[in-house]
Amino acid sequence: METYKKLLNSLFYNYIIGSFLAVFGVGGAFMYTSLKISSDDMKILGFIMILSFICMVCAEGAFFYKDLNPLRNVLKLGKRDVNSLVEAYHRSKSFPLFSVRRILIPHLLGMSVPAIICSIYYITSGKLELPFVYIVYATVAAIIVAILHAFIEFFLTIRTMKGITIYIKSLMPKNLVIEEKVFISIHRKFLLTVVSISVLPLVIILLSTRVKLIDNGNLTELPYWNWAIVILFITLVYSVLSARFLSRDIITPIYQLKNLMKKVGTSQFTQPNSAVYTDEFAELFKGFHKMNDSIIQRERVNKELLDSFMMVLSATLDARDPYTAGHSTRVAGYSKLIGENLKLSKEEMELLYKTAILHDIGKIGVPDNVLLKEGKLTEEEFSYIKAHPVIGENILKQVQPQEEMARIIEGVRSHHERYDGNGYPDGLQGEGIPYFGRILAVADAFDAMTSDRPYRKGMPFSKALSILHEGKETQWDGKMVEAFIGKMTEEKMEKEIS
Repeated sequence: METYKKLLNSLFYNYIIGSFLAVFGVGGAFMYTSLKISSDDMKILGFIMILSFICMVCAEGAFFYKDLNPLRNVLKLGKRDVNSLVEAYHRSKSFPLFSVRRILIPHLLGMSVPAIICSIYYITSGKLELPFVYIVYATVAAIIVAILHAFIEFFLTIRTMKGITIYIKSLMPKNLVIEEKVFISIHRKFLLTVVSISVLPLVIILLSTRVKLIDNGNLTELPYWNWAIVILFITLVYSVLSARFLSRDIITPIYQLKNLMKKVGTSQFTQPNSAVYTDEFAELFKGFHKMNDSIIQRERVNKELLDSFMMVLSATLDARDPYTAGHSTRVAGYSKLIGENLKLSKEEMELLYKTAILHDIGKIGVPDNVLLKEGKLTEEEFSYIKAHPVIGENILKQVQPQEEMARIIEGVRSHHERYDGNGYPDGLQGEGIPYFGRILAVADAFDAMTSDRPYRKGMPFSKALSILHEGKETQWDGKMVEAFIGKMTEEKMEKEIS
């Protein structure tokens, strides 16, 4: 409630400032310095202005009350539902435009229409001794004054609404994502501003000059307005060109920064060139450059920490079972060979390598008497072994950020699934097995067959490759098997040639 009262006070203050500068400053100066008016005419004009003012207040008040509705619902009535908050948020950002609309429609028409009607009545009845052309001049002047008033109040309202926007945003749920809207572009803002402050005052001056000339007996309209139109045209052209150059000079670096921020959001780090700017944008780009470097450095440190963490987990498992020491590293190497043959991207290769390093991490949760047993396992003991993919998944779910670990986790859980659906822990089949899981299944089986154990000697590579070939489309994905055999054959040929 207190915030709403402060808002009303601030908007009223803005309105008074805009009215004083535009209506009394520009409009009053035009009327009282240009016109030679008798005291009787002044009284009639004063009455007309008071009557018009009352009509204007009624019309403008109705618009103002309606425009404030979304803000009133939140700030005064205390509504806190998402729809009300979002509507109030957008209204706080668009309210300066609503202020412009309010001044150019109910304010201008509410003042001008009654004034025009009353002036025509008093002139035709002989009570007001003014030429009819003055009504035209006054109407044009009223439009210009209203535009200047709207221009002033637009910028004052922007300043007022910044605090309101921040306050409403603080009331919203933290996870709420709001689609931001551009209510008026910088280019349009510059164009309207420059034209308003350069052309409109000139029109007022030309009108005042013309009224003075009429009072002094110069009644020829055409030569004067030919000259005035040329002056206005030249001023308008220079104003538009100036606004265009100025807005382009500001918009270009803003769009560059916007595109750079989009790239940072997708981890594409590029260094902006600040040397091309000679104003404050040079400092802004320099700051962005430093921020970019900091993010890159932090990304590098985070990657090194995550990689080190994974290697520590793998080394911890190797320390528990010295007979399988190096198994995870070898599986990672074999998986990398398959990935290369499948033409995986650099990012996917890194993710696959990390998944392979951690694929057996769940064995940390398997009892020593089961994990280190040299003989055949009982069904109960084998059930402990079969649980290690799920244990590994639960361990890795504790690692943040989760979105970075998602594909690693699904690969760890599924590396013992069979292509025919007879694997564990989920009995997945065919393409339903995660991609990394199908790659790891081949690499893991090959290393298990070719590695020495206390109770057996590792088989030759050729025999293990033959077993993999025979198990295509039953135990393993045929595409992964072919990719591995092809790469191993290629590696063997390269060694023989060298």
